[in-house]
Parts: sequence; C-alpha cells; structure tokens
Amino acid sequence: MGLKLVNRHQRGGGGVPTRWVSFFCIFSFFLGVLVVNRLWGVLDPVKLDEENSSVKTRQKRELLPSINCEKKETSTRAGEIFDQVSETHDVIMTLEKTISSLEMQLASARAAKASNQGVPAMATKLRNKQFKDRQKVFFVMGIMTAFSSRKRRDSIRQTWMPQGEDLKKLENQKGIVMRFVIGHSATPGGVLDRAIDAEEEQHHDFLRLVHVEGYHELSSKTQIYFSTAVAQWDADYYVKVDDDVHVNPGMLGLTLARHRSKPRIYMGCMKSGPVLAQKSIKYHEPEYWKFGVEGNKYFRHATGQLYVVSKDLATYISVNRHILHRYANEDVSLGSWFIGLDVEHIDDRTLCCGTPPDCEQKAQAGNPCAASFDWSCSGICKSVERMEEVHQRCGEDDGAVWSTKF
Repeated sequence: MGLKLVNRHQRGGGGVPTRWVSFFCIFSFFLGVLVVNRLWGVLDPVKLDEENSSVKTRQKRELLPSINCEKKETSTRAGEIFDQVSETHDVIMTLEKTISSLEMQLASARAAKASNQGVPAMATKLRNKQFKDRQKVFFVMGIMTAFSSRKRRDSIRQTWMPQGEDLKKLENQKGIVMRFVIGHSATPGGVLDRAIDAEEEQHHDFLRLVHVEGYHELSSKTQIYFSTAVAQWDADYYVKVDDDVHVNPGMLGLTLARHRSKPRIYMGCMKSGPVLAQKSIKYHEPEYWKFGVEGNKYFRHATGQLYVVSKDLATYISVNRHILHRYANEDVSLGSWFIGLDVEHIDDRTLCCGTPPDCEQKAQAGNPCAASFDWSCSGICKSVERMEEVHQRCGEDDGAVWSTKF
C-alpha cells in the first residue's frame, strides 16, 4: 500500500506525502524499542533467578521445621518397626523349634506304635512309659570302642572323663552323659562279653547295644547308638567320638550351647574327600559309581573322629533307621542321611585341633580346643601312650566343666 501511495504521489495524485510515511516509520521503531526495554526489564533472567531463589529459600525455611519433625517421626517409626521385626523373628524361631520337636515326637510315636504291633499290651505300655520318663539332659557323648580297646578306655578314664561319683554328679548337675559304646560279640555270652561285663561292674560307664561288633559294621553301630541313646535320654545333642580322641567337655559344652536355638544342626569338621574306587585301599567305597565319574569327591560331611547331631536329627535316625542306606564309611553314611533335609551344617574347627604343639598354642592364645587328634592317624597316634601328654598340655582345668554355665 505504501508503494502505491508513493507511486500515486509521484504521478501527481492526492496520496499521503512521503515525509509523513518516513515520520511514521521512525516513530514506530522508537516505540517498539521502548516497549522491548520495558519488557526486558521486567523479564530480566538474573532478577528472575534471584527472585525464584528468594522464594525457594523462604519456602525451605517455612518447611524445615515440619521436615525435621517428619524425619524424627520416621526415625522413631523405623526403630519401632525394627524392634517389632526382631521380636517377630524370635517368635518365629521359637515356633519353628516347637513345631519341629512336635513333628519328631509324632514320628517317634508312630514308629513306636508300628514296632509294638504283635507285642503284648503290658510290654507296650511299659516301653511307652520308659520313653516318656526319659532323663532330660544337655548332651549325651557316646565314645565308640571295641573289645580290644581296654587300654584306650583306661587312658581316657585317667585323663578327661570323670569317674565314679563324679560321673553321676556330672549327669545330675550339668546334664552331661558320657558312656563307652559297645555291642556284643558274634557268640553272645562268650569271653569277650564277660570281660566287658566285669569292666562295667567296675566303672559303670558303658552303653551296651544290640549289635554285633565288627569294623565293617560301623555305620550300623552308629545308627543303633543314636536310636538307643534317644530311647534312654532326652538330650539337646548327641555326640559321637572315637576312643583315641582327646576331649575337653567344658569347652565342648560351651560350643554346643551357642547353637541351642537352632532346631536341626549337624556339627563337626566338614570335609569332602575323594571317593576311592580301588579295592586294595583302606577306605574303599564299593558303591563309588553312585557318586558320578571316577575321581569325584564325596558331598560335605563331618569327619568321623567327632561329630554332633541335635535331638531332632537323632530322632530322625531312630525313626527311619530301617530304610537309611549305609555306605562303607560311617561318616559318609551319616552325612548322606541328611542330604535333602533342612539341616544346618556347622563346620567348627575347634572340634579337630591337632595334638601338641597345635592345641597348646591355641589354648595359650585364648582359643582352647574342644577336641584334639592327629589327622595322619585318624586319631591320636599311639593314643594309649600319648593321651596323658595331650591332656597335660592341652586339657582344660579339672574344674572347668563344673564352673561353666551352659
């Protein structure tokens, strides 16, 4: 339109003069600058940031007390929740132990009922009464022995195992039962059995099994030991130990007491040795093929010199003894019985210290051992001659088992 106006003026027509057009353009330009400057002053980014910061600061100051209160309340609630969770966990553990104990008692009752079939009613009642009237104790220690091991037994009697009235006192006051465990000979009533009868008459420290003694029957002997011990004593733990191992009963009791809240434990020095397929080797495993290809290792299990099982597991062995498979080595057999069960394996190296100087150095360092033997001999080498030395150098004080609270 402006172009047309100019052209019309140039042609002499009656349009707006050119100077007015120029004036209008200049006026528009300055007016625009003025408006922009005003707006720029209002929307200055620096000022906006400062104002926003000031507003946020005021808001924070206003909100800070309430936030601090909320934090304190949240912290208090978190502490209360943690305490409740801890209490709930303790209750659950107690319930689990109670339920497990009831399940084992039920299983024992069923097994007893099954075994009583065909037995006269009077004998059944007597057996059930004996089971209910079992002595409640802390732990039972079965010391596996043989007919030929009289000198080994005497070496233990003269060192770490109390004798006579002290043995009874240990049971009554501390709940600790110790017995040498042995079966009978292939000809019951023979000279070997009579020798054990005479020894029992003198010391009163045997647990006799309905079992024919023999080296290749150790897995069966272990089963019968647990079954017999469970039937006679209501113990928290059942211990198996060989008669060429040195034991500190007080230290063993302290070790077991730490795990009393756990329902099913299997404790010892865990190992995983090779499965030996060669027939000429001492620990040959005839069923080696069950463990995979030749050269494989056994599953983890406690070494046979000393191991511990809790009451539920000992009861499980007793109830199911007729269907539990026995391998060539009794420690492997025991470990296999717990495969697939909800059992806690506890690897405790205080149960397998070496003989002096190993156990002596550990005792001096404040870490006394519960049991000592030589790995190279699967027991104390020449135990009859050396048991006294091991006891003098690594044994606990005579009063330790009496003064210790379990």
